[in-house]
Amino acid sequence: MFYLSLIEHTLRLPPHLLDLPLNEAIKGELESLFLDKVIANLGLCISVYDIRSIDGGFVFPGDGASTYTVEFRLVMFRPFVGEIITAKLKESDANGLRLSLGFFDDIYIPVHLMPNPCHCEPNPEKKGQVIWIWDYQEQKFPIDGIDEIRFQVQSVSYPPIPVEQPKESKPFAPMVIMGSLDYDGLGPVSWW
Repeated sequence: MFYLSLIEHTLRLPPHLLDLPLNEAIKGELESLFLDKVIANLGLCISVYDIRSIDGGFVFPGDGASTYTVEFRLVMFRPFVGEIITAKLKESDANGLRLSLGFFDDIYIPVHLMPNPCHCEPNPEKKGQVIWIWDYQEQKFPIDGIDEIRFQVQSVSYPPIPVEQPKESKPFAPMVIMGSLDYDGLGPVSWW
């Protein structure tokens, strides 16, 4: 789920940071550039783990900032296909579930990957949302968001950035995880 990724980056260090120790100033700039950002095929950046090397310090003509080539490692969140993860229900609709890990909210369980057989009913507490119910041996098991939900990762994708987005559409998600509840041991933890 979490990986260390080695990255080399050419970093411009603004003049107002030159009074700080070099490692501290560079780490602060790297954090402002990379934290909470998704890098395609690497995942979501959680933190700067360490700085391996700093080279350069060149000041280009007409620029008061120094430029460094920095090699560093980032802690990245990128689950692997088949991994079992526990999350909380964020919302549900007729298309399936949306789950959250607290720091990452773009986890979707589509209808065809829900427990079989299941159906949805309108949620009396939340307008526009539904409650999914798994029908198993004449019993009903609701997915109501009270318990944490265990799911299996089916895919991790990095959609291309849209040029234009309709005003009323959901915000763009640079990394999307598709999950499944259609195996034994998956679903709300109270089921098992």
